[in-house]
Amino acid sequence: MSPSALALVVAVGLLGPLLSARSIWRVPVVVGEIVGGILIGQTGFRLIDPQADGLRLLADIGFGLTMVVVGSQIPVRDHRFHTRTGLLGLAGAAIAGVVAAALGTGLATLFGTGHALVYGIVLASSSAAIVLPMLTSLGYDLGMLGQLVTQIAVADIVCVVALPFAVAPWRAGSAAVGALIIAAVSVGLVLVLRRVGRSGLRRRAHAYSERRRFALELRLSLLVLFTFAAIAQFAQLSIMLAGFALGLVLSAVGEPHRLARQLFGMTEGFFGPLFFVWLGASIDLRELVAHPSMIMLGLALGVSALIAHAASRIAGLPWSQAIVSGGQLGVPVAAVALGLQVGGLRPGEGSAILLGALLTVAAAALLVGRIPGRSERRFELQ
Repeated sequence: MSPSALALVVAVGLLGPLLSARSIWRVPVVVGEIVGGILIGQTGFRLIDPQADGLRLLADIGFGLTMVVVGSQIPVRDHRFHTRTGLLGLAGAAIAGVVAAALGTGLATLFGTGHALVYGIVLASSSAAIVLPMLTSLGYDLGMLGQLVTQIAVADIVCVVALPFAVAPWRAGSAAVGALIIAAVSVGLVLVLRRVGRSGLRRRAHAYSERRRFALELRLSLLVLFTFAAIAQFAQLSIMLAGFALGLVLSAVGEPHRLARQLFGMTEGFFGPLFFVWLGASIDLRELVAHPSMIMLGLALGVSALIAHAASRIAGLPWSQAIVSGGQLGVPVAAVALGLQVGGLRPGEGSAILLGALLTVAAAALLVGRIPGRSERRFELQ
């Protein structure tokens, strides 16, 4: 990847802050970044190659860091997530999953693709990397939206883990082992760090690192992230699982403010926008022109996803939050990437899945500003 291409990606990423600068527009930052990527990528002018090794690696790092920040912002220690609110979020995700399975089966039968299980997982998924930054960029306190955040997190994690089993069932064993290893190591890290914290060793190490400007906590966090990412890659899992797991670990043990600022600066200043621009650039909607029936499939997938998540209203989630929870992109992108890798998708089917995902992102962007409880101040790290 050339410096000029990287400069173009960074420049286009500024479209996000520009579109969200006017609070009255209520446009989340990530929407502008994705749109910018679409303009210079496969759908638009094709000024960059999203499959270039250097860009793909940076985008993977950006995805992982984005999920670290997202996971660390989920108040795991907040008692509201351990009571009725959390249970309702779990119930909402389950209800959406059941409806998604029925709709996915119907769409697979109607369009004759035979991918009922893949559609069901895609429709049931949420995208914490998309929706939670939308909420925080508009000033919402995630702790006050416990049911919504729980539902998104549960749907995201379950669907990411389940996707390889649906697209490539012969890899199910390695995927299960990889997910269990990441989960076990994450729990172990929480226990160890809490014990170290009680002994005072963590506080002394933090003071030493700050005094000597070694950034030891950031270095160790990146080491854990890339180790988790290596496990996920070996097990054919998404790197989002690696980043989200580390973020939850940091939230569970209490993330130091200095580390939070460092991760936030790295992610929001460069790697995060680069990932979302790359994501938009990777979407090729031109394929739909050659396969008109796939346009109908894409529209049907988008509407079905919103219907599935709207069903979580049964669990008490307000309509606006229910629709916002349907915003999805990570799992559909992973489904297309994995499907193309194993040759399991029909011509134009991948673009149809992405079209449906973009519809859900658009719906979430339109309604996210209508959720009650929005603070007038922008999200800040203390």
